[in-house]
Amino acid sequence: MPDMKATVREWLDTGKVDLFLGYKQVEGHPLPYAFDRDNLEELQDLMESPARYPLEKLGAGILAVQPNLKIGILGRDCNRRALNVLAVHQQITPGQIEVLELKCCPSPLHKHADCSSLEPRTYGPVKLEVGIDNSMPTARMEQFDQRTRFDKWLYEFQKCLKCYGCRDICPVCFCKECSLEHADLVETGGVPPEVPLFHLIRAVHMAGRCIDCGLCEDACPVDIPLRLLYRKVNEIVKDLFGYETGLSLEQPPLSILGECAPGVTGSHGAAV
Repeated sequence: MPDMKATVREWLDTGKVDLFLGYKQVEGHPLPYAFDRDNLEELQDLMESPARYPLEKLGAGILAVQPNLKIGILGRDCNRRALNVLAVHQQITPGQIEVLELKCCPSPLHKHADCSSLEPRTYGPVKLEVGIDNSMPTARMEQFDQRTRFDKWLYEFQKCLKCYGCRDICPVCFCKECSLEHADLVETGGVPPEVPLFHLIRAVHMAGRCIDCGLCEDACPVDIPLRLLYRKVNEIVKDLFGYETGLSLEQPPLSILGECAPGVTGSHGAAV
């Protein structure tokens, strides 16, 4: 912790970054906080938080308003993958956000993790019988017959409160207009949303974009296995195109749809 604080102080002192996005304890809760060189004494409150927020998404939002700023963030490998996706989709310029790395959680997109903030959970007999064990691999899910898979996913989707927490916390959701709020696609005023349309729309939009950080599932108040769902769509993209999301600044296969000006995206979240 002292080394981390010293590094952030050096970054701010030397002008390597103008702002550093980390965590500070506020009313007993670790919350995102912007540290700057005018208030270096606040760095004594900088902490490594067990809670996770999409700091790179917050940084991209700041840069959209003040593009000349240099921003640092406290992050993990998934934050780096998200930054690559944001750069590929022209939401930031590569190098605008510097990452001070923490130990990170294991993921199919990160082969050499040494700790986890996403420990496998245990579930009761009802969820395991009629629903889905969130921690199972996609190959295990596919061992069920088609009818069983269908029934299990319907059970999970019917729990949805349409809180939009999965979308709002996602570091690679950045559309100016969201398809999940389009009246012709998702009927307004109804809870749960039409099953399974709401989640299938989002799953399709995560293809080639999901960086497997697990924030959506952490935020879901009814424990829908969203990470498993998005892993599957990424597997399809990898099988079809050999593309692994966020590992580089290489254009995703869906870029064949065309390009757009920086900071402008279509309703499906990719450049159009």
